[in-house]
Amino acid sequence: MAKILLFLAALFAFPAVVATAQPTGDPIVIGGLFAQSGPAAVVGTPSKLVAEMTVAQLNAMGGVLGRPVKLISYDTESSPDVALRQARQLVEGDKVLAIIGPTSTGEGLAVKKYTEEQKVPVIMTVGGDAIISGGKFGPYDWTFKAPQRTATAVGKIYEYLKGKNISKIAVMRSKDAFGQDGLAELKANAGKYGIDIIAEESFDPKGTDFSAQTFKLQAAKPQAVVVWTIGPAGAIATKNFAALPGERPLLVQSHGQPGPSYLELAGEAAGGTIMPGTKLMAPESLPDEDPQKIVIESFIKAYKDAGIQEKFPLNTHSGYAYDALTLLRAGLEKAGKADPEALRAALEKLQNVVGVSGVYTLSSQDHNGLREDSMIMLIVDSGRFKLAP
Repeated sequence: MAKILLFLAALFAFPAVVATAQPTGDPIVIGGLFAQSGPAAVVGTPSKLVAEMTVAQLNAMGGVLGRPVKLISYDTESSPDVALRQARQLVEGDKVLAIIGPTSTGEGLAVKKYTEEQKVPVIMTVGGDAIISGGKFGPYDWTFKAPQRTATAVGKIYEYLKGKNISKIAVMRSKDAFGQDGLAELKANAGKYGIDIIAEESFDPKGTDFSAQTFKLQAAKPQAVVVWTIGPAGAIATKNFAALPGERPLLVQSHGQPGPSYLELAGEAAGGTIMPGTKLMAPESLPDEDPQKIVIESFIKAYKDAGIQEKFPLNTHSGYAYDALTLLRAGLEKAGKADPEALRAALEKLQNVVGVSGVYTLSSQDHNGLREDSMIMLIVDSGRFKLAP
């Protein structure tokens, strides 16, 4: 089985590209929604570059179903309203077969209702679970997601805390859709792990100082504080906690934080903070039999060769657009044709698709397909991410 998985991994690794028969016929047109400006641009801009890199690799390898792949992408400006407008352009103007993106949970929720109504397959690169949760968030028949679910990251955190005999925590989360999603999952899963949330605070993710919230949370005397946000706000919270007198509780960030920008913005205050992340953040820790190892190593090489590393050093988000296109390719090849309904049905049946972020096995109930073993717990030590002890 290990050899089979490694073989499958190699197929999806898009290694140093070997020239094959040139794709022919009309292109398969794919849409891309990426925040290239606004607060989420630090994630969205490199995602766009990775998507372009991956499409170029696909076409150099003969395309998909023997046809070239064409990517048409737009800047969502980190705005849900703009994301919805650009989704309409992709579907009604550009006639795309499917869409990858957008970047943030708020954008994803704005786009989802429209793309579900239009019956367009979308593989999102957002962190929150709401887009594939059903219930009050509506059906997700046509909506899939490449990054780990919020619940998966929460489970990884709680599993780690339980192992450290930590049972009393506080939660500090952003007021946006990502923060609300995180709080809901943290509360829903706490009892399962014997965790008691004794205090909580919220903040504006565009804020520049959260001293009041950190002071209140430290006064509650939790053993650990979980900070749920993406972008610079996580680093600001870390610095605010470090500035408080007395002993700082164990600080846990969300799976949206691992990356050089967090280390740079938080500086020395980042030391000792922990967070779940993808295996991309510690590739040296992977055993040779791990099917992701060859994919991650090939991805890192391609990322550097494309010149993306120089502008946007690798972070936990770097592989999401690659994984979305890997799933798209696997779905199209399983479907055997570039048809929206056939693609949607095929995506639900994918098994053991090896990506940068994990090994995907999807179903009609699970439009993500990643388990907790796709993540590792990281600690910041001497300005670097390492496996948490």
